[in-house]
Amino acid sequence: MILLVDLCYRDGSLAREEFVLPIARIVESVGERCRIVHFTRSPGSAARDCKGIILCGTPIMDNGFMDDPSLFSWVPGSGLPVLGICAGMEILTFLAGGTIISCPGIGMTGVRVTASDQLIPGIRMFEAYELHDNACTLPPGYIALAESERCIQMFRDPDRPVYGVMFHPEVGNEWVVARFLTGYCRPSR
Repeated sequence: MILLVDLCYRDGSLAREEFVLPIARIVESVGERCRIVHFTRSPGSAARDCKGIILCGTPIMDNGFMDDPSLFSWVPGSGLPVLGICAGMEILTFLAGGTIISCPGIGMTGVRVTASDQLIPGIRMFEAYELHDNACTLPPGYIALAESERCIQMFRDPDRPVYGVMFHPEVGNEWVVARFLTGYCRPSR
């Protein structure tokens, strides 16, 4: 089971169709089940029997998830692999001591891979869709994996499988989510 945390402004919003359900379809396409929980509905308790967490993106200018960052204090202690998408990357940045900065971006952008990682092996460049008001500085100790001309597009925690991506992989880069799931969220054997 993979926990998808809906970060949209209200539980059951229309934005869920655009930013959460496409991620659910990717999860299901690799043979996993998912549980969707809105960030205001105690997702930490829903993570107990899960193998991974995906903090889903939001529409542009939908930043209510940052009104109370303590709602995400459970994430680092979960011990689970985490993929933060756009707004989810902002949460990971905040939790790890980085800074959120204004940096609007809409549309396709060229992404240059800056460090080798199993999530993006053998890839040097790719195109990605971005839709954001903000960008993230690199949290202390984290590794920048990819960037565009304007901002960091992907980072990871140096010690555990915690990734942030500023672009929206559900739009043309589904392979990022699939590799995260198949590389980090499979049961131990």
